[in-house]
Amino acid sequence: MSHFLYLVRHGEQRDAQHGLPDGPLSARGERQAKAIAERLGGVPFTGAWHSPLEGATETARIMTESMPSLRPEPSALLFDCIPSGPTPDMPSGYKPFFGSVSDAEIEAGKAQMADAGSEWLASSLEDRHDLLITHNFVIAWFVREVFDAPAWRWLGTNQANCGLTIIRVRSVKSPELITHNDLAHLPAELRTGLPAPQPL
Repeated sequence: MSHFLYLVRHGEQRDAQHGLPDGPLSARGERQAKAIAERLGGVPFTGAWHSPLEGATETARIMTESMPSLRPEPSALLFDCIPSGPTPDMPSGYKPFFGSVSDAEIEAGKAQMADAGSEWLASSLEDRHDLLITHNFVIAWFVREVFDAPAWRWLGTNQANCGLTIIRVRSVKSPELITHNDLAHLPAELRTGLPAPQPL
């Protein structure tokens, strides 16, 4: 049986340039959501879930307007979160990121992502195509989980707004990453959300 996860980061938010963590989509974010909906229009989705935060909720609404048989459901397992804390094997350059992150936030993020893995990375007895509309760190954690990489390795694994990541869940083998942060559906002017390139 085939079980595919289609992970989409929400569209660009109106106040993203001000560092706000959530909010309504910008005009560009709405165009991004329409473009990814067109890209995925032929997929026979079994279900769709989204983070309850406003940016992901609005992205889900726009995407599924053109998919009338699909009813997107909010899921607390897709909230933006910190999936793990610093570990001894983590490169020191990532340590400043955790300066304002509390132990409680880290523990909550770990528990959330453990439950998300149980929910969506379990093999299925029937064909499934699940659409998950969520956040950068959540998708990065799923990618890290596919490779069974060190706990910290979601850091630096980034997704653009409305980028597409596809994972195939297999019953007798490890999950398989089909594509990561695919932007083929987005023209250059709609590609936002990635960190600025750092000088070499």
